[in-house]
Amino acid sequence: MSTARTTTRRLAASGGGLITRTVLPGGLRVITEAMPGVRSASIGIWVNVGSRDESPALAGTSHFLEHLLFKGTTTRSALDIASAMDAVGGEFNAVTDKEYTCYYATVLDRDLPLAVDIVTDVVLSATITARDVDVERSVVLEEIAMRDDDPSDLVHDEFATALFGDTALGRPILGTEESIHALTRRQIHGYYKRRYLPDAMVVSVAGNVEHNDVVKLVRRAFAGRLDTTSSPVPPRGGAATVAPPSVSVCVVEDDTEQANLVLGCRGVSRHDPTRFALGVMSAAIGGGMSSRLFQRIREERGLAYSVYSYASSYADAGQFGVYAGCQPGKAEEVLGLMTAELDSAARGELNAAEIERGKGQMRGSIVLGLEDVGSRMTRIGKSELAHGDVLGLDDLLARVDAVTPEDVAAAAADILARPRCLTVVGPFGQHDFDGAV
Repeated sequence: MSTARTTTRRLAASGGGLITRTVLPGGLRVITEAMPGVRSASIGIWVNVGSRDESPALAGTSHFLEHLLFKGTTTRSALDIASAMDAVGGEFNAVTDKEYTCYYATVLDRDLPLAVDIVTDVVLSATITARDVDVERSVVLEEIAMRDDDPSDLVHDEFATALFGDTALGRPILGTEESIHALTRRQIHGYYKRRYLPDAMVVSVAGNVEHNDVVKLVRRAFAGRLDTTSSPVPPRGGAATVAPPSVSVCVVEDDTEQANLVLGCRGVSRHDPTRFALGVMSAAIGGGMSSRLFQRIREERGLAYSVYSYASSYADAGQFGVYAGCQPGKAEEVLGLMTAELDSAARGELNAAEIERGKGQMRGSIVLGLEDVGSRMTRIGKSELAHGDVLGLDDLLARVDAVTPEDVAAAAADILARPRCLTVVGPFGQHDFDGAV
């Protein structure tokens, strides 16, 4: 029996359900948000491992492993897992990102014990047989082919590579055909054993649940895995660096009916207080139908159906980009308008009304994105893993409200003045956009 101390504390309640956190022996964190008005519950097991943890030889392993964990455990076959979830009308899935992997299920509140048992079994006791590796290899290769056949998806992977180069952040989460073909069962299984440890995990649950009951379920499911005195793995950190893009212009030649463009630059890390001002700026530039990009490119000129801006943040880096899909013959004009709006924002020309609308966009996306148990589970789990803490909803909205026009102008002047890169997927030659940025 472990002698490590169990600690529990309440984190937040206003603007949402009561959020409670317990650290179990072995460093496993359990965090819940009580939502008494619903009849469902969602559980996620968050593992502090993603594609940026892979060496070039292991590129794509985190995502490949996500597939393999559903193939069977020491006590359940893949069919057993699927049948058990289907029998209670549950949903079970997983997602791999640059810095984490999450396995999650949503069920009726009364079926939470089953969901905890199955999700934990999949995460802790996967067999990862050689046969499963060979079968699932074909599935992953099909997924890569699907990505390559979707220019609006491919252009974002190519943008990250152009921005961060041949680094763990720059390489695609899916890996490459070459790396997936080369991976062996021994490599994948070794990665699993090294990375999937309780001190690197967070169990988050939201819904009609009692925290102490959830902790008991998790203790039982992790029985035999908590007999250490380990502390939770701290959130990822590191000094943020602002380096020029690896490539200024990247053109992927593809015989498509539409040109897909992303223009952008390095952003800020998720620990940078500027991230709230950047979010408001992004919303004002391309976050809604009143945004500058939407009005200039779609409404006034009808040059594109889809046009938007976005910001992604990691532990020590980030990216900001604007995307548009248009007819190839209009790509040059669209790019010119994208550049003009970024330059205008960099000069501090976003007005107070645009900034207020941007703040409203952020507030709305935060609140409306938390209307179901799955989104609540995701918020608390990601926050605990990434920050080691969870802001209450009111605190989060207060951070947005506190953003001033001066904050946005300063963020725009800094970020949008950084060296930019352009990625284009469409029927163009390699040098058609030389000198465009």
